[in-house]
Amino acid sequence: MAASTNITLDISACIAGVLKEKHCPEHLQVLRNFTAALRDKEYRDAVEEKAFFSLMKVLSRLCGELQAASRDSEDLQSFALQLQLTAECFRAQRNACVQSARNQSLLRELGFIDVSLKLLSFLLNTDLENRDDLFEPLRCGIQFLGNLAVGNQRCKDDIWRLSFPNLLLQLLCVDDEKAVNYTSMVLHTCLDEEKVEELSELHNMQLALRVMELCRTQPDLDWTVLIATQHFLKSSALVQNMYSGMSHHERVTLLELLLAQLREEDVEECDIPPSVAHFLASSFQKGCGAVLTLATGSASSDEHILSPCAEYLQVLQEALTVISLLDVLCEMTSDHKQFMVLQDHPDLLVTTVELLKQVHAIGKASRNIFSVAQNFSSSSGDEGPSSHSPVISFKAHLIRLIGNLCYNNTNNQTKVRELEGIPLILDHCNIDSNNPFISQWAIFAIRNLLEHNTQNQELIAALESHGTADYSALRELGFLVEERDGSLLLKGVRKDL
Repeated sequence: MAASTNITLDISACIAGVLKEKHCPEHLQVLRNFTAALRDKEYRDAVEEKAFFSLMKVLSRLCGELQAASRDSEDLQSFALQLQLTAECFRAQRNACVQSARNQSLLRELGFIDVSLKLLSFLLNTDLENRDDLFEPLRCGIQFLGNLAVGNQRCKDDIWRLSFPNLLLQLLCVDDEKAVNYTSMVLHTCLDEEKVEELSELHNMQLALRVMELCRTQPDLDWTVLIATQHFLKSSALVQNMYSGMSHHERVTLLELLLAQLREEDVEECDIPPSVAHFLASSFQKGCGAVLTLATGSASSDEHILSPCAEYLQVLQEALTVISLLDVLCEMTSDHKQFMVLQDHPDLLVTTVELLKQVHAIGKASRNIFSVAQNFSSSSGDEGPSSHSPVISFKAHLIRLIGNLCYNNTNNQTKVRELEGIPLILDHCNIDSNNPFISQWAIFAIRNLLEHNTQNQELIAALESHGTADYSALRELGFLVEERDGSLLLKGVRKDL
């Protein structure tokens, strides 16, 4: 059949003619003409239903022919042409859906979703020496699904019903970055609150875990990051189930995404539920002891830090998860009102103070990863082992969390005093290269502990009068502890006086 060179001809008749003949290169040109015509909005809005009906017949025929041809590996040339024709059908379908709710509905009603998904499933399970011949129709078919779903709830629901979870998971595992990116776009477009809850069920968890794996291994794929931040993090059930099924390395990725979301400028619009905060607080309490193992034996040696062995890496990953949890808890309790419920989370404050005590005691007992350091050589370009330490800022962040949990909370202020946490925090007012800004966080915590709490103020006054508290570090930083009318005040002073 001769190819049509004039797109004003009756396209539907040309496509119908394809059905009456054995496939040939001229048929490919007919489909290309249709694809090109559909780029024009005026034509796209006016194209007749019978043209799509004929295209559906072609697509269905190709589906059957490809499945039959795969069992007969002798005619590779015909098979290659069929793959090209399939790709061109998908391109026409893709173009037809652009900004056209009418065409989206027509293609859905004619059954394009079902046949297209069957073809994609076939392509995924076909072994071909030249994989590029398969990737072309695969990519175009996924793009069609994406365009079909945009702004059309019925299409979204049908795609989800026919592809979730197995086909979507298979498509996300394809060894082709473009196909994975297009699939991520389809998944993001289809997701809503109800579908996320369906995804959170344990038997569907592999799809969510694959998305998170892609966030870690292919961070340049924007769609997977958007899926995680705009959908996954809003579901407490999904976050908990994913976290439980993840390795420590994968947990760190999840926590880093959560931390980035918390640091977005518009904090008032944070949609992460408080139940997620409680879950993470409990996870921190349960696993925080892993950090202490970094100081045992040879685990804290410079050699292990710079050239880690397998055993150390396992310990390190557990510890890094705890460190990431602490970072998230610090951010959640800073300027996020919905997460201040953590001030009342059972024993979170107690756990944090006790952990600070342990870390401080270990650091003073011998030279190890938690010891105070005065190594600032990295600023001159000569990096020492401390610059590679996995616990950089850990003690500073423990103090930061204590300060946050005590903000305008008398019960927690009192609890820290009863736990003997005030002298402990005062003992961290010195500069430590392993904990940048630790003195500032200590002053911040002391300020929150003293505010409107007479007993805490009296305790610090007693410590000073008995000589058990050294305020020289506070003075060096420009602060003065002053007793006034029976109360202790922390006030700023001019250093140049």
